[in-house]
Amino acid sequence: MNEPSPSLAAEGELIRVEDVEVAFDGFKALRGLSFTLMPAELRFLIGPNGAGKTTLLDVLCGKVKPTRGTVRYQGHIDLTRQQEHQIVQLGIGRKFQAPSIFSTLTVEENLLLSMRQRRGLLSSLTARTTSAQRSKMREHLELIGLAGKALHKAGSLSHGEKQWLEIGMLLIQEPELLLLDEPAAGMTDSETEKTGELLHKINDRQTVLVVVHDMEFVRRFAKTVTVMHEGSVLCEGTMDEIQADDKVAEVYLGRRGERDA
Repeated sequence: MNEPSPSLAAEGELIRVEDVEVAFDGFKALRGLSFTLMPAELRFLIGPNGAGKTTLLDVLCGKVKPTRGTVRYQGHIDLTRQQEHQIVQLGIGRKFQAPSIFSTLTVEENLLLSMRQRRGLLSSLTARTTSAQRSKMREHLELIGLAGKALHKAGSLSHGEKQWLEIGMLLIQEPELLLLDEPAAGMTDSETEKTGELLHKINDRQTVLVVVHDMEFVRRFAKTVTVMHEGSVLCEGTMDEIQADDKVAEVYLGRRGERDA
């Protein structure tokens, strides 16, 4: 693949996606997409269904390989040449829409397994925990709001709590970039509020890229918003700037109403 133009590369960028195309059976999910993300950003991705938001996350985590274009991480790492497990090791964590947890294990055991991901399942659970590991688990339990349910079976948690647990399972691996797809989908109003607050707490430590459909959630918690449409970036800015943009009103906010169903 062609190297990105040095004149276009900004120093300190965490992610640079340049002229990326992804096609599925002739349908172009991404069309010449260019996108950048700086360290310590909390970026929301919005847009109509089929805009390419989830496909972008798929490209960043290695699930989907582009047919054209470049994807750089930390300025020099070509993510298109990395396998999914290698991208995880590089410091990119991905959470999909449906929570993926071990329902028969406790909340604490789920975090322990994630922290010891290079071990086998049995050895991870039976190995003695160190004081540093216990301290790390307590810290993350407090962060995700599940300290009081550390010994509860994960399957007994509410939908929102399961989502927070899976986020905690990613965070305890200390990724530099966290990719989240609809983290507040299906939650109660109270859980949605806590999820937005959690994103801001996480952003104190990590860069976060979030796909969101709920426009009220975006208004309350977004810092910077990228609007996608038909596989490319339509515009970017604060929520106030996005709402004032005529192009967004035409293709998304005005046409789709308050939510992108």
